[in-house]
Amino acid sequence: MRERNESPEGAATALHGPVPSRDRVARSILDHGPSSAADLADRLGITQAAVRRHLDALLAAGLVTGREQKVYGQRGRGRPAKVFLLTDSGRDAFYQAYDQLAADALRFLAEAAGGGEAGREALAGFARARLERDAQRYRAALADSGAGEKGEPGASGGLTPTEALAGALSTDGYAATVRRAPSGEQLCQHHCPVAHIAEQFPQFCEAETEVFSQLLGTHVQRLATIAHGDGVCTTFVPTPSVPAAPTEAATEAVTEVSGRNPA
Repeated sequence: MRERNESPEGAATALHGPVPSRDRVARSILDHGPSSAADLADRLGITQAAVRRHLDALLAAGLVTGREQKVYGQRGRGRPAKVFLLTDSGRDAFYQAYDQLAADALRFLAEAAGGGEAGREALAGFARARLERDAQRYRAALADSGAGEKGEPGASGGLTPTEALAGALSTDGYAATVRRAPSGEQLCQHHCPVAHIAEQFPQFCEAETEVFSQLLGTHVQRLATIAHGDGVCTTFVPTPSVPAAPTEAATEAVTEVSGRNPA
């Protein structure tokens, strides 16, 4: 398991300290992914100077980290803007689940099934059953949205199915967005309520990917996950007329939102 910069209790104290706007800054990064000070100021309606004060406090507490923003195409003059993303401790401050209890229960389930391959299959079955309940609601959300076929907008020019799914996921706390990519779309989940469990039990990520494929009617490919140390869970959804495997450009594009080096 990855090392944390600070205990969840200490992180929560620093995040919800005496400056209410600090929580808003961290929440905005959680919801929108890596963000510059200018991005945060625009979203929150406060000055960049105020944003930087809050970022300094969050950096000192180990709740956020900064890196240079990746620039695609021709780079302008000067250094790229710095973007900020939450650390593990920063995400811990938003997690409410009893992770250790859940992990202990899942290990018991695997051992009760006989361990080994049988135990892994029992965990996979549990993950699929849990996600199927959510999938029923997501199917209804896609139907109600009037989304079009696969990567195409609906008849009224509205949402694509991926965008409709992102909206349903956001309702469940995944802070999902969609960005266009060469030959498809990228479904980005900026928050994962079960990331700490998925670190130990990858069956949850695998089952979620299967559900996305079923809902969207096409083979999707997971490019990055929060559980594996990336900043954002990113799933490539191909357009109907192209192969499922993402192009090299699409794979490289995940770096900016996740902080992951695809190589």
